[in-house]
Amino acid sequence: MGALTNPIAYTVYFLTSLVLLVIILDLVFTGQGEQFNLGRWLVTTSPYMWMDLGSALCVGLSVVGAAWGIFVCGTSILGGAVRTPRIQAKNLISIIFCEVVAIYGIIIAIVFSARQKEVKPDVGFARESYWMGYALFWSGMTVGLCNLFCGICVGITGSGAALADAHDSTLFVKILVVEIFGSVIGLFGLIVGLLASGKVSDFQ
Repeated sequence: MGALTNPIAYTVYFLTSLVLLVIILDLVFTGQGEQFNLGRWLVTTSPYMWMDLGSALCVGLSVVGAAWGIFVCGTSILGGAVRTPRIQAKNLISIIFCEVVAIYGIIIAIVFSARQKEVKPDVGFARESYWMGYALFWSGMTVGLCNLFCGICVGITGSGAALADAHDSTLFVKILVVEIFGSVIGLFGLIVGLLASGKVSDFQ
C-alpha cells in the first residue's frame, strides 16, 4: 500500500503540515516573521555540524546500500546453491562488490575527519569555514546516495547472475560484465568526494 493511500501515513503528514503552518502563521501575524529566516539559521549553525552530518550520511547510506545488496544477492546465491552447489564459490564476487560500496563510504569519512581542527569557543568561523562545511555536507550526501544506489544495483544484478549461472554456466560472465559496470557508480561517488575534499581549505 502506498504512503499516500495509507490512512496512518496520511494522518501523520497532515498533522505535521498543520503544525508547521500554525507555527509559521503565528510568527507572521505576531510581528516575528523575521525569525523564520533560513539564511540566518545557516549562518548561526556550526560548519562542523554540516561536515559531521555529511560524514554520517556518507557512511550510513553506504552501509545501507551494501547491506541491501548483500541481502538481495546472498539470498539468491543460497537459494540457487540448493539445486546447483557449483555456483557458491564464484558468485561470492557479487558479495565482494557489495561490500566495497561500504568501504567507499568509510574512506570518504576518514578523508573528511582529517579536515577537522580544534577551534576555541571564543573564536568564530571564517567565511571559508562555512563554505567548507556546506561543501563537505553535500559531497558526503552525494557519495552516500551514489553508494546506496550502487549497492542496490549490484545486489539485484548479482542476484540475476547467480540464478542465471545456476541455469546455464555460460551466462555468468556476461551478466558479471553488467555487474561490474553497476559497481562503477560507487566509484564515481568516491571520486566526487575526493575532488570536493581536495578543493576546500582547512577550518579557519
